[in-house]
Amino acid sequence: MTITQVNFELINNDLTQLNKNLKKMVSAKHPILYAAAKHLFNAGGKRIRPSIVLLISKLTIDSTCTESILPEHKRLAEITEIIHTASLVHDDVIDDCETRRGIDTVHNKFNTKIAVLAGDFLFAQSSWYLANLNNIEVVKTISKVITDFAEGEVRQGLIHFDYTISIDNYIEKSFYKTASLIAAACQGAAMLNQCDKITQTQVYLYGKHLGLAFQIIDDILDIVSSSKTLGKPAGLDLKNGNLTASLFFALEEKKTLYQLIDREFQYSDDINKAITVIKNTHGIQKAKDLAEEHIQISQYIIHQLNQNEATKNLLLINNYIINRLY
Repeated sequence: MTITQVNFELINNDLTQLNKNLKKMVSAKHPILYAAAKHLFNAGGKRIRPSIVLLISKLTIDSTCTESILPEHKRLAEITEIIHTASLVHDDVIDDCETRRGIDTVHNKFNTKIAVLAGDFLFAQSSWYLANLNNIEVVKTISKVITDFAEGEVRQGLIHFDYTISIDNYIEKSFYKTASLIAAACQGAAMLNQCDKITQTQVYLYGKHLGLAFQIIDDILDIVSSSKTLGKPAGLDLKNGNLTASLFFALEEKKTLYQLIDREFQYSDDINKAITVIKNTHGIQKAKDLAEEHIQISQYIIHQLNQNEATKNLLLINNYIINRLY
């Protein structure tokens, strides 16, 4: 299943407008900086995060009120995508990734300095638009995400090629890397609808568990997919020492992987060897089972909330995320 097969009739018009607005929002005075930012959004992307924000906005609308979401909800969806894109620019520099979404990364097309500045610029733009929502609680919630990104990158940098960390450590890193933004954005959408604290917590946990599942599946795809499918080099996480769930589970069966990790995949065929070994274990299936657990938790939470047209669409996103492997 691809994201284009998920029927988003409920928010299609909003997503169309979002794509137009993103390019307007990243306008910069310096032509190179503008070109770098525009290059990112021209590449498209799945727009999973803003879709979730818009759907949570519709899900948490009081049934006694209008069913039209606020302009602030649409702006929050845009802010979420800008923050996500900014983090990708910096990730690509750190990981020295040559392509993203099937096109040259910013630092590959321009240079590292421009890429760092472009990422900083996008974070700054998101902060500006966030402040203009004029909702201090939402500002606090979303601002924490940028701190989480930084903490996640530092933690990841400290555990490169470290196979002694636990699955819990891996899940914590995945939260900082992906789930934090989705969870906070869901909570922010509920805040804008003036939902009670219980509902805010529920949608936050929905986003957290959905985000964890997304990252676990993303890490599996790094091993099982081709570069063409991924839009970036396959095996990049392994190469950079970012050890993921599939590898940790595979290590329980194949001790030969320790030798490859110890020498940091320094030989040209080490990554291919590691991928082959992992595929010949139950590592990938166990990682998928772990993602499935988080998907089931997120689905349970959604069923506890108001049931409306948005519910069906959110469950379709759940199905899309867990079925990205097929």
